Amino acid sequence: MKKDLNPRTRAVHAGTRRSQYGEVSEAIFLTQGFVYESAEAAEARFIEAGPDEFIYARYGNPTVAMFEERIASLEGAEDAFATASGMAAVSGALTSMLRAGDHVVSARALFGSCLYVLEEILTRFGVEVTFVDGTDLAAWEAAIRRDTKAVFFESISNPTLQVVDIEAVAALAHAVGAKVLVDNVFATPVWSDAIAQGADVVIYSATKHIDGQGRALGGVILGTRDFIRKTVEPYMKHTGGSMSPFTAWVMLKGLETMDLRVRAQTTNALAIATALEGHEKLRQLIYPGLAAHPQNALVRRQMQQGGTVLAIDLKAGKEAAFRFLNAIRIGVISNNLGDAKTILTHPATTTHQRLPQDQKDALGITPGLVRISVGIEDGQDLVADIRAALDAV
Repeated sequence: MKKDLNPRTRAVHAGTRRSQYGEVSEAIFLTQGFVYESAEAAEARFIEAGPDEFIYARYGNPTVAMFEERIASLEGAEDAFATASGMAAVSGALTSMLRAGDHVVSARALFGSCLYVLEEILTRFGVEVTFVDGTDLAAWEAAIRRDTKAVFFESISNPTLQVVDIEAVAALAHAVGAKVLVDNVFATPVWSDAIAQGADVVIYSATKHIDGQGRALGGVILGTRDFIRKTVEPYMKHTGGSMSPFTAWVMLKGLETMDLRVRAQTTNALAIATALEGHEKLRQLIYPGLAAHPQNALVRRQMQQGGTVLAIDLKAGKEAAFRFLNAIRIGVISNNLGDAKTILTHPATTTHQRLPQDQKDALGITPGLVRISVGIEDGQDLVADIRAALDAV
């Protein structure tokens, strides 16, 4: 697929492999193994498999390869490795490249499971991790050492939507030879240009906007061909975190409509945020796409738009947040995001529940905070529903 084609076109066609039947929709190759014409052919493939040759589904599969090639084309990466979940992608990308004695600098504002990987798993095996305020470039500069192996951050943090300057942090990391790993879920492949801005490795939970319809778990690690095939693939194929062929097919179908969905969700998110500015029952409204957001200039430079997620902090705390959530008619209460349906989450009691109170306080995860992942429903309906729910508080 030619790179001069626009992303929406590549999201529909890139990486397509057709069988002898010439099918329009990508085929699902539901097989765990592959047959060789001879013992000599089997030997040759185990020595070095060609681009259209496969050994075992844990190592690769035609349907999975289509998804990997398509998302890599869309992201501007040389290669990709599809994983069983978003967290398999996060843990696989980090663990595959790190060993005892290595040093990592990470933003503190992360999804709870990402914090667990960094705080509990990596340190258990001798990796040193330093946490910083991801929005403070001076803190990054002070923490990155000559022996730092990697930096890790969410380009937009979950759930308080802090935005990290990818280009600036990448410059600091690359000055000491460290790799830059970016969890880019909130930015989405539609608004992201992370690799061009300096990211070495981009990670997505494909469960979110890529599927975007609540059907399947999945993840993907994107980077250079050398990193994906010589570092990530050996680790993932031996530890078993690969994506299933059926999931890859679901993700291929999701990519076809992702651009349309994400643009509609972003338009709705901005409409909701604009309608809620200055609301008397809110202590804070957080949406990076608003001009009033302190990092709006960075957002517009880095991804053009503010994305599909906003957060509100109700003045009256947890009780008010629960009343608000229970009064919503259109959106659903769940802990996913990036879905075609509007999803509301109370992070303090769900996704970030395990964090000690002092960490919640430091990250701004207050009792009144509600994360709203905006869907593709009619924007006027969503605004009216959220206003009515706030009136019920």
